[in-house]
Amino acid sequence: MNDKTKKYAGVAGDPISHSLSPKLHGYWLQQYGIDGEYAPYHVTAEELPEFIAGLKENNISGLNLTVPHKEQAFDLVERVDPVAKKIGAINTVYFDEDGGLVGTNTDGYGFLKHLKQSASWSSEKKSAVILGAGGAARAVLVSLLEDGIGKIRLTNRTASRAEDLASELSDTRVKVIPWGSRDAALEGADLLVNVTTLGMTGQRSLELSLDNLPTRAVVYDIVYNPLETELLKEAAARGNKTVDGLGMLLHQAVPGFEKWFGRKPEVDDGLRDHLFRALS
Repeated sequence: MNDKTKKYAGVAGDPISHSLSPKLHGYWLQQYGIDGEYAPYHVTAEELPEFIAGLKENNISGLNLTVPHKEQAFDLVERVDPVAKKIGAINTVYFDEDGGLVGTNTDGYGFLKHLKQSASWSSEKKSAVILGAGGAARAVLVSLLEDGIGKIRLTNRTASRAEDLASELSDTRVKVIPWGSRDAALEGADLLVNVTTLGMTGQRSLELSLDNLPTRAVVYDIVYNPLETELLKEAAARGNKTVDGLGMLLHQAVPGFEKWFGRKPEVDDGLRDHLFRALS
């Protein structure tokens, strides 16, 4: 049982040792002088139901959820908010005023907040190309659609996953493009987002020609290890505005911290430097 006078939260996953979230939230707890703790919890899929059911008893105010728990947790909370329902996964849980456990998803919030802050972005009448169709891609798509984007071209190495995602979203603004046509799909785009693991340290490179992409377009890579991917290097060299993936990680953490610890934290250069050192 945790100390009742102290506030607790954490991140649950399997594996969990790679998570940067404890360093992120730990920075804020120290910066604001909050008597709290944010811990990594190694929880298997089999252990998750019992772990979540015991949050209140153990004085844990809430959790972040990472792989592989984002979808399973859907059935383990009392209420899922509308955004998380659209995304189809939850990454944050907290207790509401009535003591009920609520699931939400802050990935799309973090993506869009960082995009607007870094590139003065406005979605209205714009077009985007999204590479990838996994859980993060769903959050990116939903956030852009909610923000009023004009059209999205979606492409993925496994075509059926992109088709399934577009079908589930059921929005005429989303058009699926074959992976082999991804270079041509960049023509006229205002935004390019890589939501695949291609280009990440230890993964295959992202083979993409930017020749058809207008230089006015913003290029966003949610990969943050390395912080400057080959895609971002190439885009910057040709004059495109670039946005790296670290900011999305930082901004998506804000709503949860505010719910658990009672203060809305700032994403500032000090935090970014702190996480950059952790990555290095």
